[in-house]
Amino acid sequence: MKKTTIRETATGHPLDLADGRRVRSTTVICVRRGDAMVMGADGQVTLGSTVMKHSAKKIRRLYNDKILAGFAGSTADAFSLFTRFESKLEQYGGNLGRSAVELAKDWRTDKLLRQLQALLIVADAKQMFLLSGDGDVIEPDAVGSPEEGGLIATIGSGGSFALAAATALIENTPMSAREIVERSMKIAAEICIYTNQSVAIEELKVGE
Repeated sequence: MKKTTIRETATGHPLDLADGRRVRSTTVICVRRGDAMVMGADGQVTLGSTVMKHSAKKIRRLYNDKILAGFAGSTADAFSLFTRFESKLEQYGGNLGRSAVELAKDWRTDKLLRQLQALLIVADAKQMFLLSGDGDVIEPDAVGSPEEGGLIATIGSGGSFALAAATALIENTPMSAREIVERSMKIAAEICIYTNQSVAIEELKVGE
């Protein structure tokens, strides 16, 4: 039986997760720099070749607003996963890593949950993880100087563009986490046809 564990990866972009299936129709990015954890997502919902909505909310605050969660994929499926994840957070006292692993276990083994088509980024003020229905719980490698504690994770069809932009910005500029998210989302929206510039941003800070 496949064991669900937290593992690290040199990149925070899971295009090769879920048997190589690409999750389209959005860009979600999460950046940590200094004492700030910032998550941003566009609002476009695409059905085939038609844009159905411009301002969908793809990020939620969970567990008394202490946890951020963003999704790429089916909205209904993501909401089901958010509900399940929040129950895990309640069960494990807000422990992000333990809750992420337990959700991934359920997602991989439960017959109904296995049908849900989505990828998630979850984060508190210090950690972030990527979750998939294959039982993957991925913790991105550090980016930039060790003192800044930089982390980047992205999902969705524009995720690779946002990841490249954010990596360059965090390694070569003094921009804040929020500024990096804003600029990276703008770059992704200019390249990815499934991503627009109606961006929602949520921020957590250490000690809040």
